[in-house]
Amino acid sequence: MNTPIEIKKKVIAWIEVFEFIGELDETNADKTFTAIYNSIWDFTWKKLIFNFSWLRYLNSKSIWYIADIFSNIEDWNWQMFLTNMLDEVKDTLELVWITSIITTYALESEALSELWIKDAAAPENTTQLLSENSQD
Repeated sequence: MNTPIEIKKKVIAWIEVFEFIGELDETNADKTFTAIYNSIWDFTWKKLIFNFSWLRYLNSKSIWYIADIFSNIEDWNWQMFLTNMLDEVKDTLELVWITSIITTYALESEALSELWIKDAAAPENTTQLLSENSQD
């Protein structure tokens, strides 16, 4: 049985925003992050935001994937931010020092502003459902 997780991706003026809904654990981490890697495709010229507003739990494997994605982004001198973390997710990421490596913001809009995007409703916005795991 897979733990339910849904990932929504939207693109706002060349910034890829991934919204996580559910829980990331051993049953769904590999499949979820494979879909994210495939969606990112190439780490050059990338600006990413991971919005964790609806993420209730993440395990160590998920944290490793997040760190690896950040490392790839950083290799190309681009940016990645974590936003909208629930307290339990923030506490977990603070415990393993991820929040001292990857910049965090309370709100997605703050990260967008940092990336010089003033109008989050730009006409080039697109949204897609990247993955949806259901209980098997």
